[in-house]
Amino acid sequence: MAAVQIRRYRDDDAEAAKEIFTLGISEHVPSSFMHLLKQPPTQMLLMCVFCALLTSSKSFLLPVLAVTLLLAGARQFVVHIFNRYIDTSLRKDLNDIAGTYMRAKDSCFWVAEVDGRVVATVACLPNEDAPGCLELKRMSVRRSHRGAGIAKALCRTVADFTRDRGYAAVVLFTSVVQTDAQKLYEHMGYEKMREFVVPELAAKITNFTLFEYRLDLQKRGKIPAFC
Repeated sequence: MAAVQIRRYRDDDAEAAKEIFTLGISEHVPSSFMHLLKQPPTQMLLMCVFCALLTSSKSFLLPVLAVTLLLAGARQFVVHIFNRYIDTSLRKDLNDIAGTYMRAKDSCFWVAEVDGRVVATVACLPNEDAPGCLELKRMSVRRSHRGAGIAKALCRTVADFTRDRGYAAVVLFTSVVQTDAQKLYEHMGYEKMREFVVPELAAKITNFTLFEYRLDLQKRGKIPAFC
């Protein structure tokens, strides 16, 4: 792979940044759907529907069809939740990256570029609920460029920026289905601080949990480039 250049966001990166974020989030639909299917309430509902229709119809066709329709509806529900999150994120900050990150105090947005093409993004800004910490956000790498250490380099970029600004730690939030991200952050020295369910009805129904991670820069010092 050609050399990777990490640089600060420019206005002409806007569409690429939004595309990378949208594609990265959409990739979690299948794993989130499987997470939903593994929940006891979901399995109980499917079993009850199947057994009730099997008993009443004396045929396998109707219960199988009903369960298939329920599964299709459940997947569309997951797709709807993710599309809503993408739309909310675009309105919240990604439609105005310059205003949210580049002109705000102690905030920044970076892109990773390979052969003139933006292939990854990351950002950080002060966390309102954790004074003295910057929050790592919008980390995403195109699938075609994963495994080349780009995500690790972006993590180091955020850590260096945070340290240079005089903050004690970096915090971030990731979901239960983002297992690769969890492994990356733990490899980079982040510690899992807590687990919680998003305070929305859909998240509570599906038991969709989030993890808060923290990288204490005072303990670790500078992250080695070979990590």
